[in-house]
Amino acid sequence: MQSSWRLAITLVIGFVAGVAVTSALAQRSMFDPALVAPHIYETTLENERVRVLKATTRNGETPPLHSHPDRVIVYLTSCAWMVETDGRTEMESYDAGDVVWAERVTHGGETSNVVHDCLSLQVELKD
Repeated sequence: MQSSWRLAITLVIGFVAGVAVTSALAQRSMFDPALVAPHIYETTLENERVRVLKATTRNGETPPLHSHPDRVIVYLTSCAWMVETDGRTEMESYDAGDVVWAERVTHGGETSNVVHDCLSLQVELKD
């Protein structure tokens, strides 16, 4: 009798763990920029520690909702766009070769307003 309870508990724990893993993978893929916006994000390298995305931001494009973990962005071209902060509109710009840190974020649905195509490499850190 005791062994059947152990078996039942083991099966329930296995099922719950499987659901949790499947849910986490589905959540990741549902907001994965390379999957939801392949016209913008291309995976160029991936291993157990990082994923490198080549991003091409074009004027007038509206990327779908997607998420990024903490990452390092390396700008391959000069990039400039308008941002609104505290009700003020300002230009944000980077030169080719600039390297910046970016916190994890979920964003999208806003039309890009760049001066010209902006190319960057985004090095996403894996947890």
